[in-house]
Amino acid sequence: MKCEIEFMPVGTGAKPGDAIVIRYGEPAAYELMIVDGGTLDTGRELVNHIRGTFGSQVVISHVVLTHPDADHASGLRTVLDELAVKNLWMHVPWVHAEAAGPYFANTNWTVEGLTTSLRQEYDLLAEIFDAAVRKRINIYEPFAGTTIGPFQILSPDRSVYDLLMPQFDRTPEPNRAAIEATGFWIGKTQRPGALGRLFEQAFAKIQQWVPESWASERLKDGGITSASNESSVVLYGAFEQGRVLLTGDAGIWALSLAAHRAEQLGFPLQSFSFVQIPHHGSRRNVGPTVLNRILGPLLLQGPQHRFWAFVSAPAEDDTHPRKMVTNAFMRRGGTVVATQGDRKIYYGGFPVRQGYGGAVPMSFAERVEEYD
Repeated sequence: MKCEIEFMPVGTGAKPGDAIVIRYGEPAAYELMIVDGGTLDTGRELVNHIRGTFGSQVVISHVVLTHPDADHASGLRTVLDELAVKNLWMHVPWVHAEAAGPYFANTNWTVEGLTTSLRQEYDLLAEIFDAAVRKRINIYEPFAGTTIGPFQILSPDRSVYDLLMPQFDRTPEPNRAAIEATGFWIGKTQRPGALGRLFEQAFAKIQQWVPESWASERLKDGGITSASNESSVVLYGAFEQGRVLLTGDAGIWALSLAAHRAEQLGFPLQSFSFVQIPHHGSRRNVGPTVLNRILGPLLLQGPQHRFWAFVSAPAEDDTHPRKMVTNAFMRRGGTVVATQGDRKIYYGGFPVRQGYGGAVPMSFAERVEEYD
């Protein structure tokens, strides 16, 4: 079948997000799937765009929330309220209270108490969940080994999720020793206060830039992203135009586990036609080793087109996507396209739409951001 992937523009300045519309099948017989809903404003734009493109009676076969961060989840409230949706795929932290209980520092939690606490802390997820219940939409948790339409879920594994969830920024204090004993300690993310966010934004504008050549890659292994990002749903699909990999905000852990499962299942890597660059092009989510494993080795002769690599990055953002990351994808054969305020489409065999011009790929950057 064919597979069209449209990235919606999400966010401005230092406020990124993800919202993707997927059409699969044939021009006269297709189904629709939404992966993430971006911000609350994006939800309204997403609904209007889908109705304007596919008709007022449009039905969405699947809605997927890759992970609980607000820049991916908020807009789905409008989507569920205003569109006909058959199936919702989302992780539900409070459902895992019993299984994850041993990995919280407070050993006095009851299952009921922890369930209530998690539901209160993840009130945005609760809104989405409750909206689906009201509308009698089927709700499933997206774990490895399950299929969503034509896509296979490669990550996360259910047991890994139970180790990651206690490390999310909104959950109670984790039992670090118990999690470290399993080998899956990533580190609990602390939410920065208003002053901290102002500092981060100010620092981003005065970052140092250093030279980078094709033969000298500055991207390093060992980047650490949040446990929430590492719980992102990673999707693998095979279509007539080639293989597709969607990554959400997955980091090195999640991508490595996804690659391992793909290899176990006999799904080829290093032969994609389309790959999503994770987490808006953050350097903390990828490294040379995992990129070599998934995308293939470095090209020695300069840019060559092997696959399309799309990245969701807000307009007027000085820090996303990171140039050292887009350079890394180009070195491995990616033609990189960033949203940055515009919708971008990979047609995947579907007819070209009227009113859309050709996307202008990013160029290899000869200066990249220095590590902080």
